[in-house]
Amino acid sequence: MSGRARYIDTTLPAGKGLRSRIVERPALALDADALAALIADVRAVARTTLGENELEYGVFSGDRETLSRTVLTVVYDTRTGQPVAFNALALLAVSLGGRRIDVLHLGLVMTSPQVRGGGLSAVLYGLTCVLLFVRRQCRPLWISSVTQVPAVVGMVAETFSEVSPGQAGTRASFQHRLLARQILRDWRHAFGVGLEAGFDEDRFVITDAYTGGSDNLKKTFDQAPKHRDGRYNALCEAELDYGRGDDLLQIGKIDMRAAARYLAKVAPPDSVTGLVASLALVLAQTAILPLVHWMDDTQAWGSLRPWTR
Repeated sequence: MSGRARYIDTTLPAGKGLRSRIVERPALALDADALAALIADVRAVARTTLGENELEYGVFSGDRETLSRTVLTVVYDTRTGQPVAFNALALLAVSLGGRRIDVLHLGLVMTSPQVRGGGLSAVLYGLTCVLLFVRRQCRPLWISSVTQVPAVVGMVAETFSEVSPGQAGTRASFQHRLLARQILRDWRHAFGVGLEAGFDEDRFVITDAYTGGSDNLKKTFDQAPKHRDGRYNALCEAELDYGRGDDLLQIGKIDMRAAARYLAKVAPPDSVTGLVASLALVLAQTAILPLVHWMDDTQAWGSLRPWTR
């Protein structure tokens, strides 16, 4: 953890020959020089992916307000020290049930060509989300994702809980719709969607989405990476107009079930690590968390604690 404050700044293994650095709210956690170096690493990864094409939104803007509500994960080659992948998550302030909450927007992921196909999505998305979930005392955390890539649509549906659209058996609730409306009303600039883009609330489809700084990310259906499960590929092909440049907005949660699914992927249940992790999750869910939540009088805890301060 960083010595500057209460924000996450930690380095963890990310696979053979790789390490990841996760920094929460870097504009607040880091000094000016360290922040500039981190953003330079992000831009270096982008150049390996986009060439001379540049993006103009989010972390690429260098805006301190944007970087004060961002969680950056950067993966480095341990031998050379070079950055090879990154993920920029955004914390979007919304209102739900009369309370202000943050939605964790999964944001932009880029990987250098030499490390693609190495399973880095689990680190870039899952590990960071689980770390933030634990950081917030394992309270359920809403997440959002905007993409036209079937592989990402499937990853979100299979990793998180209560995901709509995309997850079999999950229908959009009033909470899903309320969050979607606020995200499109207040935060479209956070993921490079222009004001002229439309939103089909029935299908959770953003129409003509690539006009707000994310123009160089637009793909055809053939170019978009596919998921191993053809259902997600079929969903995107049926719902999205790739010629126009549509995106799918997914809303879901990270909770104990999602954290357990992630751990099961990176640590098989029949291994010692998987068994210990599963027992720790059960213990936390049934014994430790209720006590932690009850002792913290700064947050509401369902019907047992009515105040919200």
